[in-house]
Amino acid sequence: MSHDTNATGQTPPAAQARVIGSLQVPQAAELRGDLARIAQWVQPQTRVLDLGCGDGTLLAHLKRTKDVQGIGVEISDERVLTCVQRGVHVIQQNLEDGLAMFDDQQFDIVVLSQTLQSMHNTEHLLREMTRVGREAIVSFPNFGYWPHGWSILSGRMPVTGQMPYDWHDTPNIHLCTLKDFERLAHKLGFSILERATFNAKREVKFLAGWRSTLAAYRFTADPQQLALRRS
Repeated sequence: MSHDTNATGQTPPAAQARVIGSLQVPQAAELRGDLARIAQWVQPQTRVLDLGCGDGTLLAHLKRTKDVQGIGVEISDERVLTCVQRGVHVIQQNLEDGLAMFDDQQFDIVVLSQTLQSMHNTEHLLREMTRVGREAIVSFPNFGYWPHGWSILSGRMPVTGQMPYDWHDTPNIHLCTLKDFERLAHKLGFSILERATFNAKREVKFLAGWRSTLAAYRFTADPQQLALRRS
């Protein structure tokens, strides 16, 4: 018997997908730990831009639970299609091309989840996030997680759950620790409002720099820095 059918031969509700026209709408997915915390940081009925939005899981959740006005940016054809199926407004574009299509302070929050480490123009993108949004949120793998150091001492680049790629095929080109990001935020004139760190879905607070595999930050730009950029 197929795993998608029950003893009566019928498809159980959890495995069913609604059909709109010729599109099957994916079922709501359980949020990752960082996305669940990001969702907590987003206020109801706000404007949210999700950069590298993937399959639209976060924006679909925010639209359903907090009535946000959300737009995603994604480059993958398959993921863009999934966003459309979920009813998520999405723009297909490479983030390396910047955010020039958006106006200053057009959004309340701009999100970049687990994508920062794969960007070439890191500083420019972070500045653009604080230009188009009143607040910004990023999440990224923590390279300071202690098994990573042990792996390097053993002579190999680390391969873990948050960083599952071998050195020769990884998309991650700018790995950092918590202190690395905080130093960059200070350099760019950002004020960090909140930080959350995780190991799997469990939040880590004690010795987070060593014990967490993933970090999420909510921050904003100093108004004087924004004024200087516009002058």
